[in-house]
Amino acid sequence: MKTDEHTKGIWYAALSYLIWGFLPLYWKPLDFVGSGEILAHRIFWSFLLMIGVMILLKRKSVLQRDIRVLLTNRKQLFSVLTASILISGNWVMYIWAVNTDHVVEASLGYYINPLVSVLLGMLVLKEKLNSWQIVSFVIAACGVFLLTWQYGEFPWVAVFLALSFGLYGLAKKLGSFDSLTGLTFETMFVVPFAFVYLVYLQWNGEASFISGGSFTTLLLWGAGLVTAVPLICFAQGVKRISMTMIGFLQYIAPTIMLILGVFLYHETFSTIHAVSFTLIWIALFIFTLSRTKWANYLINRKKQNSLSAKI
Repeated sequence: MKTDEHTKGIWYAALSYLIWGFLPLYWKPLDFVGSGEILAHRIFWSFLLMIGVMILLKRKSVLQRDIRVLLTNRKQLFSVLTASILISGNWVMYIWAVNTDHVVEASLGYYINPLVSVLLGMLVLKEKLNSWQIVSFVIAACGVFLLTWQYGEFPWVAVFLALSFGLYGLAKKLGSFDSLTGLTFETMFVVPFAFVYLVYLQWNGEASFISGGSFTTLLLWGAGLVTAVPLICFAQGVKRISMTMIGFLQYIAPTIMLILGVFLYHETFSTIHAVSFTLIWIALFIFTLSRTKWANYLINRKKQNSLSAKI
């Protein structure tokens, strides 16, 4: 039974990363629609979908209980509000990057994200880094430095995506709500702004919804679906498999994005890009190994040998 659950977990998590990886194919046909309008639709339809899911799963009583907790606990309120702002910022930047031919740089952001998350854990949550993880940070920093030097400017899109999603993960960790309730609350905080903005666009005849044609309308309506489904799959996967396995799987999405950016959308990928991404891949490989039992065994063995030598 445990093996079956583990296999299900792998499939759930892999599916979430596959969807995230191929999302540029979904957003590209909407490149004539403003990023703000796409974000507003993403928030609005995600919120309605999550309310529907909570009702379908008969979790109305749980949702009502959690709303009371949210309104009476300042720490929970702050963490959810912060997560809401961060994920909204991440979404709009990601959409803008895809629709302005920055898919490669967006993929870089999500490659860097795991390392940012660990750094935040060390600085904020006082988590310890082992020697392998320190080495991975130095190598990744070299890759980012090379890209910065090649661009002639700071790769702000990649860094913003990595930082916003890393801080979003930290805010989620500080909160205590499950993934379904958390996503419902996160969209709930910003849905009034999204709704007002959509009404404003419709009132002024600037909206692409309906007036942009049936295909555009369908894609904007489906924005909530492609937002919520991978998050729900991820939540189901992370319950069943180890964080080490999640660590291996999470690089599926940026790798697919990189391939799409280079081969489908013909974005620039120079020798410097290749060297930089190779350094980041090496860093991620070392970082992933650092979380395995084998790496911990080597580290403990080294400490024991050092202790024996001192004695």
